[in-house]
Parts: sequence; structure tokens; C-alpha cells
Amino acid sequence: MHRRHFLILGSVSTLLPALPSSHPASQKLAFSRVRETIFAVQKHMFPPHTSLPSAQEVNTIAFLEETIFHPSYDKDIRAFVIRGAHALHQKEKGRFHIYTSEKKEQVLRRYEESEKGRMWLSRIMILSLEALLSAPVYGCNPAKAAWHALQRNGGMPEPTKKYIYG
Repeated sequence: MHRRHFLILGSVSTLLPALPSSHPASQKLAFSRVRETIFAVQKHMFPPHTSLPSAQEVNTIAFLEETIFHPSYDKDIRAFVIRGAHALHQKEKGRFHIYTSEKKEQVLRRYEESEKGRMWLSRIMILSLEALLSAPVYGCNPAKAAWHALQRNGGMPEPTKKYIYG
């Protein structure tokens, strides 16, 4: 890390406690801490070698991140996604992403026993499905892989620009 970046990061991190938790900079930092956990959940939901493209192939995490931080996205849902991921991350002491598939399944089944856990997993599933079914212009579903797997065409006409209403 360059000295300049270190100094800037140090200055920003000193200010973060003073920012409200709904402030975008604070939420971006919080998201960066749980991004790996969210992606591990998505990869578990959409693993490789199935009839659908995997979360990795479709780039679900980039789509989720861009979507929840878009200015038009509901800030309460954004906070819920981050808080839910943080709760899972904390419960598993930051190790969820290294678990075996069987262990991940057990952890997620336990997590869905709570209402908040069930709602959070549902939201992650919705955002992941949106990535699978979205047009490639949004940075996901490259070569329309999910559309081909489902033997369907996307909406017509396909968008040529991202977020024209935001």
C-alpha cells in the first residue's frame, strides 16, 4: 500500500464512527467487510456444475453490490442486507467462506430458523436471481448464459444502457 493511500484510509477510518450508519461511506465499508460472506452464500445457492450457471460465472456479487448501492435502491433494504451478512459473518467468526458445502448448508439452515435470517436469505436469493436473469449490460449473465440454460430470451427490447431511470 502506498503511503498516500494509507494516510487517506487512516483519515477516513477516523471519521467513520462519527458518520451515521446509514451514510453511504459507512455502509460501503461495512459491506466490504462482509462481501466475501455474501458471495460465499451466493456460490452455495448457485454452485458450479448444475443446469444453471454458477454465481461465480454470472458475477452475482458485483451485481448485488452495484444494485444495493444504486441511489434509487431502498436504503433500509441496503442496511438490512449488510446487517444480515454481518450477523452471519459474526456468528461464524468470519469463517463461513472456507466451510465445506455440507457445513455451509447446516449453517444456513440454522440461520433460516430465525425470521430475520429467513428474510435475509430470501433477499440474497432475490438479488442473485436478478443477476442470473438480468441483461448482460448490467455486468452479469455474460453471453446470456442463464437465459440459454432456461431456454428463454430476455425482455425485448434489451436495455442498451444501465439504469436509465436512476
